[in-house]
Amino acid sequence: MVHLTVRTFIRKYNHKFVDKLRVYVRGGSGGISFPSLGGIGGHGGDVYVVAAKDNSTTLRDMKKTYTTQRFIADNGENSSRNKLFGLKGASIYVQVPHGITIVDADENKIIGDILKPEDKLLVATGGKGASSRNNYQQKKGKWRNLWLDMKVIADVGFVGFPNAGKSTLLTALSNATPKVANYPFTTMNPEIGVISYDDFRSIKLADLPGLIEGAFMNKGRGHSFLKHVERTDVILYVVDVNGFQLSPRDDFRNAFETILYLTKELELFDESLLTKDKILAINKMDSENSSDNFEILINQLNNYESHLDTIPKALLPEDKPEFKHIIPISAQEGSGTEELKLRIREVLDKTAFEDNKHLRIENEGNNNDALLDKSNQDNERKLIL
Repeated sequence: MVHLTVRTFIRKYNHKFVDKLRVYVRGGSGGISFPSLGGIGGHGGDVYVVAAKDNSTTLRDMKKTYTTQRFIADNGENSSRNKLFGLKGASIYVQVPHGITIVDADENKIIGDILKPEDKLLVATGGKGASSRNNYQQKKGKWRNLWLDMKVIADVGFVGFPNAGKSTLLTALSNATPKVANYPFTTMNPEIGVISYDDFRSIKLADLPGLIEGAFMNKGRGHSFLKHVERTDVILYVVDVNGFQLSPRDDFRNAFETILYLTKELELFDESLLTKDKILAINKMDSENSSDNFEILINQLNNYESHLDTIPKALLPEDKPEFKHIIPISAQEGSGTEELKLRIREVLDKTAFEDNKHLRIENEGNNNDALLDKSNQDNERKLIL
């Protein structure tokens, strides 16, 4: 029997998915002037990153299509005797998938995000054309090395340790057909599914690759997996009621410990993730002793403080994890999945209602401010008159 380490497994089976791509962008140089006749060179073109019209575009597609990953705008047109005012060089619009964070690779600074179809971001400006204003010295365009960092946009993100049954659950809840097998790391890339309700409401689900302890330190490519949780509204913990053990050489973790360690990984990666609404799905309730194990888990969660003695301090989250709902399920047999669908909808609808309420309050406040400003302006006009 061949045993693969975590690193070997990921390297072997994760070569197709691209969620981060480095590119070079440069604005065009300004055009040459014609000083004796006062001619002005055209400005160089700019480089923009825009949301792709067809959101099926992926970073892998970009990598295959643009093999050099270099995007350079056209130079400005030179001034001449027959054409004193050179035209601006053509700008480049680099189409990227929705859900991209654009990072300056050299300064490690976020420039902006491309999330919606109309989003557009200027990433490199063209140089000024030569003219009397710059002593007839045309300027070069700005250049940058960029990271295009893909983060999945979904309503609900699944988190859990490998082999918890996340892929099976995604299939049970939605129209997705992820790869499912009874071994860890079946899911190597984010898988997306959609729950469609009778009233035509659709909720997007993201099955994220399984985490391992130390994910926050990028163990097992933890950063690549955890970052996808950032753009989900609700976090769905998927936990095996019988516990988890990555390999015979690793420690066994019962369901209670699994929940604590998952929470700690999220906290250490980005503590703001824990402010999101969370639902706990306890899976594999069709297995032997599952009812007893579930009862033990609920007792541990209800009497939280009294069950922390055996947990290493370094792996304890700062605060007790709180869940909107705790639902026992069997993703394999489908039991509990309808209840889970209803609870997911309930939490998301409540979140949307709260967000809209806050937005209405802000808008009302802004309207009042606008009226006050208008009144003040009217008064000022009267004083001037």
